[in-house]
Amino acid sequence: MKRSSPDSKIKLERKTIEKNRRIRMKTLSFKLVSIIPDRHFSQPKEFLSQQDQLDEAAAYIKTLTERIEAMNRRKAQLINRDAATNYVTRTASKSPVLTVKELGCGVEVVLISGLNKNFMLSQVISVIEQEAAEVLTINVSRVGDSIIHTLHAQVKVFRVGVDISRISDRIHEIISSNL
Repeated sequence: MKRSSPDSKIKLERKTIEKNRRIRMKTLSFKLVSIIPDRHFSQPKEFLSQQDQLDEAAAYIKTLTERIEAMNRRKAQLINRDAATNYVTRTASKSPVLTVKELGCGVEVVLISGLNKNFMLSQVISVIEQEAAEVLTINVSRVGDSIIHTLHAQVKVFRVGVDISRISDRIHEIISSNL
């Protein structure tokens, strides 16, 4: 009986390992080619060599990668454009909020609007003064996407007083005419 030498055992193991590797690669190549759409191949798959099939698959993957990159760029552009549009819409379309309060012998007018205020503050002041009140202080502050105008006025003639609803209506007219 012949004894098998250690070298022949190693050679057999290497052959077996290489055979299994080739079988595994052939199976993987077949799976790859099977998921590529037939319309992408220049010729029917059956007429192409395995190397040509792999080249076609690589070209298809490259095409898909380029399409994904283009779509990601387009998505980023749309997100940026939508964010800018939403910001402008949010600030521009924010309708002003008006509060007019009587404070004893004075009047407080609080007007909250978007950053793109659609009225002239001088018009609001003239309305208050036309309604027999004198503007004492004006505070303007910005909070987020809003501008808050606070006007304090004092009644000129205490016996006559001031009509809060009339001031409110006239300021609303100014705001709505400028929208």
